[in-house]
Amino acid sequence: MHVEIWHNPACSNSRNALALIRAAGIEPTVVEYLKTPPSKARLAEVITAAGLSVRDAIREKEAIYAELGLGDTSVSDDLLLDAMVASPVLINRPFVISPLGTRLSRPPELVLGILPPR
Repeated sequence: MHVEIWHNPACSNSRNALALIRAAGIEPTVVEYLKTPPSKARLAEVITAAGLSVRDAIREKEAIYAELGLGDTSVSDDLLLDAMVASPVLINRPFVISPLGTRLSRPPELVLGILPPR
């Protein structure tokens, strides 16, 4: 089963989700999205597949979020996606993509819903 995780090694949620995937006997494709950000189209596709809005997928706690005025509700999803691709620290994590679904795995245990049963 091919599983992909958008991973930030400095994030405990991301590390724990990765550990749960590996504990399920799966070695996922690990994408360090801070080093290799997704394209705007791929980001939008993954957010939609996870059943989220763009605002649900953005990290509001990052300083750049306030600096860019992204909290203003008049900022379009298109502009939010542009900001997330330009500054991938704004992408919430970890996103996990599997044949059984796509999840923003916060808390990490949410990943278990898209992994095969053991």
